[in-house]
Amino acid sequence: MRSWQRALAAGMRLLLKCLRLGRRRRFKLVRQAGQLWHYGRLCLRSLLYNSFTDGDVVLDSLFEPVYWLVDHVTRWFGVVFVALVIGLTSSIVAIVYICLLPLILQTYTPAWICWHLAYGHWNLIMIVFHYYMAITTSPGHPPQAKDDLTGISICRKCIAPKPARTHHCSICNRCVLKMDHHCPWLNNCVGHYNHRYFFSFCLFMTMGCIYCSISGWEMFRDAYAAIERMKLLEKERLQVAANQTYYQTPPPAFSFRQRAFHKSVVYLWVLCSSVALALGALTLWHAALITRGETSIERHINKKERQRLQKKGKVSAACGTGRGLGQGRAGPDTHLPGLQVFRNPYSYGSWDNWKVFLGVDVPRHWLTRVLLPSPHLPHGTGLSWDLPPCVSKHRTPLLAL
Repeated sequence: MRSWQRALAAGMRLLLKCLRLGRRRRFKLVRQAGQLWHYGRLCLRSLLYNSFTDGDVVLDSLFEPVYWLVDHVTRWFGVVFVALVIGLTSSIVAIVYICLLPLILQTYTPAWICWHLAYGHWNLIMIVFHYYMAITTSPGHPPQAKDDLTGISICRKCIAPKPARTHHCSICNRCVLKMDHHCPWLNNCVGHYNHRYFFSFCLFMTMGCIYCSISGWEMFRDAYAAIERMKLLEKERLQVAANQTYYQTPPPAFSFRQRAFHKSVVYLWVLCSSVALALGALTLWHAALITRGETSIERHINKKERQRLQKKGKVSAACGTGRGLGQGRAGPDTHLPGLQVFRNPYSYGSWDNWKVFLGVDVPRHWLTRVLLPSPHLPHGTGLSWDLPPCVSKHRTPLLAL
């Protein structure tokens, strides 16, 4: 009897001990899991925490894979884009010489023939020259030796000297002097030494497309109407041929040469009009940037800096003209009292900005350097930005950044 009671008591003690150990082990596992959770969250916050983090930083981080893909696609397909530009331009020139020029010589007056021949060939020469120079001319790169430059920063990506207005191109993987952007249609960066070639190519290509669209409007209407008649006659011919024998089928109303001529005219007008709209908008945008003495990158930087200084109350809301918000009626040079006006330190005024950009030092340069092909170099080396000799009077910026 006593042995049975002893055995039962020992079993109960063993059961209680097992329950107590299981509870302790369960509590220990929960405690360890909680510690791991808090430690992981702390590590994650330490990796992501940044006092400068805002919505723009988060958005750029999310789009970083997209930027990487675009950079690599642009780098490898640049040759394809250049071949596409050359092929489309060559096709338009071939259509003009083969289809339109004989028609112009037969129907136009001698004065109009001379005008079309002179203007068309001049525009074509300007397009070919500036596109070739924009592709083959290096945009300019800063030297690797730091001793040659003073007052510069260091590029965080290529660990090299970075002069003022210099930016790193992620596609070329190099720093570019006065970088504007990387153009896939040139397979080259637009920088200090080829910026003028790029803009001139856009301008003359737009002028050429507008010229083709305006001068070919009547021919386009006639060609489009002829193509519609072709479709209608072809439909009627097939209906008649379905009710007749093979030997009674009428011949086609239009020959292959006529079809090719009309379709070529329609192709020329549609392509030139589309390019004129798209490239014309891009040309106007760059013309506005040149007027302000900025590049595409500097436009974004100056806008951000102006907004930052406005929030701190250091500058007025004027955008480089001295006119602040709510001060427009008081005159062009009024701004909030005690505040400076934000101005681009590399702007010399609208007219002087164009003279510096085009390299016009004397009046005859408007003919020899602007209206005729000219390989002259821009002012300066892109490493320092001294006052160009063509600028008569330089306004010192009230806030130079």
